[in-house]
Amino acid sequence: MPPTFELLPLQWWLVPLGFVLGAFGTLIGAGGGFVLVPLLLLLYPTEKPDVITAISLAVVFLNSVSGSIAYASMKRIDYKSGIMFSLATIPGAVLGALSTSYIPRKQFDELFGVLMILGSIFLVIRPISPATRLTSKFQMTRRVVDAEGMEHSFCYNPVLGVAMSLVVGYLSSFLGVGGGFIHVPALVYLLNFPVHVATATSHFILAVMTFTGSLVHMFTGTFARIIGLTVMLGIGVLPGAQLGAKLSTRVNAKWILRGLAAALGFVGLRLIFAAIQM
Repeated sequence: MPPTFELLPLQWWLVPLGFVLGAFGTLIGAGGGFVLVPLLLLLYPTEKPDVITAISLAVVFLNSVSGSIAYASMKRIDYKSGIMFSLATIPGAVLGALSTSYIPRKQFDELFGVLMILGSIFLVIRPISPATRLTSKFQMTRRVVDAEGMEHSFCYNPVLGVAMSLVVGYLSSFLGVGGGFIHVPALVYLLNFPVHVATATSHFILAVMTFTGSLVHMFTGTFARIIGLTVMLGIGVLPGAQLGAKLSTRVNAKWILRGLAAALGFVGLRLIFAAIQM
């Protein structure tokens, strides 16, 4: 007998919200899930974490696909690294999506808020430093030339990158955030990616990772309730992501990270405050 479910109500104001999330999320390479999840937690206080994360993962998938198309035209995506890291995120994304239903709502809110504040503090106290060459025998050198002719050369440890992507895949799918707010700083500070290449490549990785997590939610039946709500957000997210990619060419790298830090800190504090009131 097929499971019965009640659809969440459609709300047209989610369309402009999706547009803003798409623009800001693509600008910083984070997909927007780190803002959407706390908003959904506040808007739907009685919903289970797996429903909230299912909505967010689906929206971040739409955002990352749209943003990746825009970044591809700018030639900022490092496809070799992106494909390697994307494959590494898949096992973690599957496990993360399956784990969400086992955590109580209050603990989920508190954990999410704490992680966001820690991420914000890290970005504030850690300035952008020039990329350094690795001396390890595990080294991959990459060269990306964008559509404007600017060359980005860097090198990193691929073993570290794959291990990091596995962890990010789990956390992002578990929290429903896509993982860009974790992946972008990691690509920049741990793997020496230039910020603009990191944001573009992160979006490419997000497309694969969030698609995997969304598939899990579809098979478990969670996605059935939130189709209409996801469509509302998606209508706004798709054009918003295009705008965010265009704005990225005009925004300095340090302001991209500062914007990410400010957003993480604000929504993290708001989420913890709401959890305390439960």
